[in-house]
Amino acid sequence: MADDNFYMRKALEEARRAFDEGEIPVGAVVVCRGTIIAKAHNLTERLIDVTAHAEMQAITAAASELGGKYLNECTLYVTVEPCIMCAGALGWSQLGRLVFGASDEKRGYQCFAPQALHPRTEVVQGVMEEECTQLMKDFFKERR
Repeated sequence: MADDNFYMRKALEEARRAFDEGEIPVGAVVVCRGTIIAKAHNLTERLIDVTAHAEMQAITAAASELGGKYLNECTLYVTVEPCIMCAGALGWSQLGRLVFGASDEKRGYQCFAPQALHPRTEVVQGVMEEECTQLMKDFFKERR
């Protein structure tokens, strides 16, 4: 759990960057064999692209770093539960492990497509959940 907290803090740093840029504050990091190989945050506003979620950016960067499309030896740390689109992409990438902080009852994959991930993907949820949830609340409170 200590490692999970360490890497989730790195994902939270990315989420704070998104917050500061006016993006929905979701951050992600991909770890492979104990090394961070990709960091990303939401870029949907900057890129004017609804698919530019933190997870999608992280998958692309990690695959590029590894020189291959499969992330079966990797862990993705993301501050908020992935949506259906991202979960589908994570499934295609054969992600080894998914660790997320805050659940997303409105758009999270578990509600709408719980089978979207690869069958061998291990899922850990609720890591630093309070911090991840609070960042989202602060963002939307500021926007209203």
